[in-house]
Amino acid sequence: MAPDLSRALAALALAQGEGEALWFGNSLATIKADGEATGGRCAVFEILAPQGNGPPLHVHRNEDEWFYVLEGELLFWVDGQTIMCGPGAFAFAPRNRPHTFTVTSPTARYVVVAQPAGFDQFVRALSVPAKTRTLPPAAVEQPTPDCMTDMAARHKIEILGPPGIPS
Repeated sequence: MAPDLSRALAALALAQGEGEALWFGNSLATIKADGEATGGRCAVFEILAPQGNGPPLHVHRNEDEWFYVLEGELLFWVDGQTIMCGPGAFAFAPRNRPHTFTVTSPTARYVVVAQPAGFDQFVRALSVPAKTRTLPPAAVEQPTPDCMTDMAARHKIEILGPPGIPS
């Protein structure tokens, strides 16, 4: 979604526990701001994820991605550089740079900002509404790898390899 910089936007403020809650893979993704609310400028998510969670190695062709860790630890790999991020740490994955990460603590809670917006549509396409604001139960159906790869391609995200930190 191309940002609409001419559109007057309404102020937006959400309290803890507010926002659209989705089970995205085996994580809880809460959309704090989507492309509609920001005029396409960005999308903001709060994620709760279990140990071992992380996306496949991938590259965004449209968005830069920012991560801010609130609780727990994530091991990031961005364009060949590995960095351990604990509470208060920040990581940036510019568009067109391969990246992935893995949750290394029992759980982690972190903020993701995608700029411009559009990643919010990808997340919604691969999610189901969360019935509770918890990690999803094991019974929640997960998208197949083919479905994820197809949806990623539709959103100009290229899957380069499996989940996990490249060696």
